[in-house]
Amino acid sequence: MRASFPERHWYRLSALSVLLAPLAAAFALGVAARRAAHAAGLTRSERLPVPVVVVGNVVVGGTGKTPLVLWLAERLRARGWRPGIVSRGYGGSAGAPRAVPPGADPREFGDEPLLLAERSGCPVFVGRDRAAAARALVAASGCDVVICDDGLQHYALARDFEIAVEDERGHGNGLMLPAGPLREPASRRVDAVVANGMERPGAFRMRLEPAGFWRVSGERGPIELAALRGKRLHAVAGIGNPARFFATLRGLGLDVVEHPFPDHHPFAPGDLDFPDCDLVLMTEKDAVKCRRFGRDDLVALRVEASVDSRLAEEVIARVARRP
Repeated sequence: MRASFPERHWYRLSALSVLLAPLAAAFALGVAARRAAHAAGLTRSERLPVPVVVVGNVVVGGTGKTPLVLWLAERLRARGWRPGIVSRGYGGSAGAPRAVPPGADPREFGDEPLLLAERSGCPVFVGRDRAAAARALVAASGCDVVICDDGLQHYALARDFEIAVEDERGHGNGLMLPAGPLREPASRRVDAVVANGMERPGAFRMRLEPAGFWRVSGERGPIELAALRGKRLHAVAGIGNPARFFATLRGLGLDVVEHPFPDHHPFAPGDLDFPDCDLVLMTEKDAVKCRRFGRDDLVALRVEASVDSRLAEEVIARVARRP
């Protein structure tokens, strides 16, 4: 498996990352100026009539935010709240705020929002302007708390609780974009840090646990793990950290040929044609984009977040205090 650009340059100190360091310094100055303008009240930040919880990260790429959003929505509903979810809708074409109906075209709404709409049972809105999307969500659904999937750096939307998710890659080489993966300084303060698949002092522990395999076409229900062993398996992953998905499959005892793709990759049928292949395994996020192909050889692995319950208690305590 050929290493991706981030693996070659962002998660180690390469010659290219050193050459890009001056651009990273300029980017850091821009981020600092933007933060200072926000803190001084020079830029507008909209405060909704309901609490807002942002689940994001300070690095580029996937760290496990979407499973955490699903977990948090479930915990809020169990405590009597009516959560709604707002997302940027990366990979989709929707610009103005729009509701995401289950079964919609991911090319229009994006893969993650569609997955959230189908898995959470909550109203989900997308839009390039997250503040406008959140406003439309509250007006249309009557939700009493908004969870923003990503958007830690979208200061136009005021928030009551910020969660930053990190994975085993940490902050990479510690440099800002484009020399490293940091969108904000590693010292960026948030209300809670969630460590996905690792231990970090002061952080809430999260694990992504396999919850079964399913035909992407939706036919014939779940597939037992034993039925996959002995098959000629290929695995694709168009997510921020494909290596994590492949490691999960290996941890289940499956021998797969790995095919990493860029995050939010718009899969075409030809991307999934492999010689000597019985089944193609993929993430749920990729599956929502591939089910329109109608192929019976595509199988998705569902994962669920297992998170320290104290995080939900802290979030609920904070949003409950919101006047």
